[in-house]
Amino acid sequence: MTEISKEQVKHVANLARLALTEEEVETFTQQLGDIINYAELLNELDTDNVEPTTHVLDLKNVMRKDEPKEWIKKEDALKNAPDQKDGQFRVPSILE
Repeated sequence: MTEISKEQVKHVANLARLALTEEEVETFTQQLGDIINYAELLNELDTDNVEPTTHVLDLKNVMRKDEPKEWIKKEDALKNAPDQKDGQFRVPSILE
């Protein structure tokens, strides 16, 4: 099995701009090593008769057709607006 070193953890932490303590480096070294070892167990599986796939589920496009439709009229929408101006909704400014 592949072992991950403390130096590799420190290198990745540096690339990610993470400041790790020595205790965290040791913890992550162990945890990442365990993850890599578990992933390597998948190499032991017999996949000769398994078709390659990009997703485990058969995905289909479930979106409706894009057809023009009569929606609420502008005037009706603006009836419930707490504030409006020139046929538009007015909202508080969020920019300073």
